Amino acid sequence: MHLFDTGRRLILVITLIISSLNNYCNAQTKSSEKLTLLFIGDIMGHEQQIWSAEDRISRTYNYDSVFTYIKPAISEADIAIANFEVILAGPPYSGYPVFNSPAALALACKNAGIDCLVTANNHSADRSTKGIKGTINRLDSLRIAHTGTFLSSGERDSLYPLIIKKNGLSIALLNYTYGTNGVEVKKPVIVNTIDKEIIAEDIAKARSKNPGIIIVFLHWGKEYSNTPMQTQYDLSEFIFEEGADIVIGSHPHVLQKMVWIKKNQEAAKGRVAVYSLGNFVSDQRKPKTGGGAMARIEITRENESYYISDADYYLTWVYSPREKYRKKFYILPCSEYENKPEFFSDQGYHLRMKRFMSESRSLLYKQNINFYELIYNGSSWLLNF
Repeated sequence: MHLFDTGRRLILVITLIISSLNNYCNAQTKSSEKLTLLFIGDIMGHEQQIWSAEDRISRTYNYDSVFTYIKPAISEADIAIANFEVILAGPPYSGYPVFNSPAALALACKNAGIDCLVTANNHSADRSTKGIKGTINRLDSLRIAHTGTFLSSGERDSLYPLIIKKNGLSIALLNYTYGTNGVEVKKPVIVNTIDKEIIAEDIAKARSKNPGIIIVFLHWGKEYSNTPMQTQYDLSEFIFEEGADIVIGSHPHVLQKMVWIKKNQEAAKGRVAVYSLGNFVSDQRKPKTGGGAMARIEITRENESYYISDADYYLTWVYSPREKYRKKFYILPCSEYENKPEFFSDQGYHLRMKRFMSESRSLLYKQNINFYELIYNGSSWLLNF
């Protein structure tokens, strides 16, 4: 073979390699898209929270300060979804056991970057039909996406499952509760309750709309227990078998395990089950109820295939000092303030947050599967393996 032919073949091979690399990179750039989902636990409205948000002179309410320190983490997500465990029935307002908060609480959620509220929980029917209708109408007036409760069967048929689109990707969101504290839900209003037959029908309807990922947000489990019940495991397995990809839990008011099964032959997209996110904001003071976690789940679409590509979480804690004779509420991203004792008005608060973090880490590090905490290094958030 002539030296000229050898050189020409070598140039041809190099050209083909470069072309293939360019095509691969271009394909990756064009076809690979990501969506970050953030799931948030129980947003509650105890009496002290209502009093804290009230302007005594104008008799108006503002909750924006509650989210001051957590807002940057929420805003980083493409879509943030939270459990809204209060009703908005208008004055008079009240805390436990019949929750009824000012609509300003929902507005503050929106201002903080929360995109969607799930409303099916055991307090959905507090104040009965008036509470259900008031919550739906006020969230609609504030233009806050929501699902789980409905004004009528016709509305449910047309609006459910909720389809959310962002960055050219779509998800379907479903929401159910184990019950409504014994309060009868009278027609025409609807509160979605856990019923396997109905859930299966709803997931089938969701699949017909061709979303990339199907999410089921459940209000379930035993209050104040860090251990999921067998019924939670059984229901989540049923939901996965029916075609959902992510199960998120609320109600226990404390943290429970988080599991990410990465994509494989049995689960082409992978699966995530977060059994309880704990409290996001409340005035509960029982052991381990002072905080919770925000679960961050990344969805990737390559060509037309979706899959779960990452899963991690932030620990959060409610800092509630007294300011000008009034109890205040601030949701803190724990890791960012873990080594800042000077931030707290009293070192007792810092010690309580550290205790919550220690107990939470001990639980989740032992029980989680492929779910790791995000740690703040002073300038950015990194995974703590």
